[in-house]
Amino acid sequence: MSGRTEGGAVERCHNLVALPRFSFFLALAPVFLPTPAFAHASDRGHVLLLPTGYYLAGGALAVAASFLVLALLRPDSLDRFWHKRLPLFTFGDGARTAVSLISFAGFAILIAAGLFGSRDPLSNPLPLTVWTLLWVGLALLQGLGGDLWSWLNPWYGPCRVVSRLSDRTEPRRPPQWLGYWPAFVLFFAFAWFELIDPAPDDPARLAWAAGVYWLLSFAAMQVFGYRGWTRSGEFLTVFFSMVARFAIVERNEDGRLKLCWPGAKLLEVAPLSLSGVAFLLLALSSVSFDGLSKTFFWLGRFGINPLEFPGRTALIGIGSFGLVLTFVVLAAVFALAVFLGQHLAGSKHSLAHAAGLLVRSIVPIALAYHFAHYLTALLVDGQYAIAALSDPFALGWNLFGTADMPIGAGVVAGAGSAWWLWNLQAGVIIAGHMFAVLVAHGLAGRLHPVPARAALSQFPLTALMIAYTVFGLWLLATPTAG
Repeated sequence: MSGRTEGGAVERCHNLVALPRFSFFLALAPVFLPTPAFAHASDRGHVLLLPTGYYLAGGALAVAASFLVLALLRPDSLDRFWHKRLPLFTFGDGARTAVSLISFAGFAILIAAGLFGSRDPLSNPLPLTVWTLLWVGLALLQGLGGDLWSWLNPWYGPCRVVSRLSDRTEPRRPPQWLGYWPAFVLFFAFAWFELIDPAPDDPARLAWAAGVYWLLSFAAMQVFGYRGWTRSGEFLTVFFSMVARFAIVERNEDGRLKLCWPGAKLLEVAPLSLSGVAFLLLALSSVSFDGLSKTFFWLGRFGINPLEFPGRTALIGIGSFGLVLTFVVLAAVFALAVFLGQHLAGSKHSLAHAAGLLVRSIVPIALAYHFAHYLTALLVDGQYAIAALSDPFALGWNLFGTADMPIGAGVVAGAGSAWWLWNLQAGVIIAGHMFAVLVAHGLAGRLHPVPARAALSQFPLTALMIAYTVFGLWLLATPTAG
């Protein structure tokens, strides 16, 4: 499932597609030719030669060209672009508690299904819902449609019920020095469980992890209040709220919905603290490492034969090291790019202030990587999820009429599918970096009112984004194992 287990059904289906050309794959794998490369999606089962060099060069040039165009535009034209809004209608919070309570009831059923339902990760709805519908599907919907998670999360409703039934005093606020560090630590634990743990798809194991996490989070909300803990401690809410800043739907305090340009809301928020910067960089680096960890390049650095993949259990130490290393490298390079940009522009702002503002430009890149990396999982495992939800306990039910639906794995199988998948993934990654340059340019205008200084400050960060574009496209094209 999504490359997490040590040999899931989806991977086996993909490998069948690769078998006719597997000998050719073996011959070219160690060579890493710069022009031809192997196309794949997130599970990397397809083998198809593509002119990867052209994609890398084209992606880099597209990001560089977008920076040059922005540098030549008048600042007032960009301001008018960002501030355009299209009013829609008013949508109140009247049903929010009820929706959250329904979500909580569904969560409880999923936990029960994980503990007492099928042991097959592709038949049990818990792992399919958590890893595919929630972590992939909802994250992408947040980035497109706004903060849906504030309605769907399974804590808001129960917290409202408890607050109405009890006469508690005003909850304590989390200490200011704590910042986003609780969310950072919990997100790292989540990423480790997803990417490093030997069996994150095991229904019972996941049920215990998700159930305990819900209880601990609920207890923290009773101490610090729902609002206080979700703003800095509950990592899913922190992540989803940051991602929702990129969405094209804006909702004000009165519930009025408006359409806006993608990323416009990122320009209107205050700079993040150091812990918030670390959180966003971890969100990007963890997805990047998920792709890097399966490549021939990474495994070869540790003397592992990628054609004899030993399984996740044997790679726990290497994976843990890589997860930390990827974050440290990205954080260091980002800090260096911001520092050099501030130095070039002669800025009086502190590095922490500039980094806290400019890190918001990471959101489009993180969303683009999320889409590209998990696309095949969403297309295939999403079908398994729809089928499994009709029969959560494997008792022969057909609650929604989808239990016996055929799974169309052919959508990601074959040379034709590999072509359109790879081009779609590559296009989204390039577009994500171009949006990042656009957002970073707008944020730089807040730091440097003089347009020339703002453009000058963006040279190092744009260079980083170009390099990350090439890295992302290389991840899509390079041979992988497991």
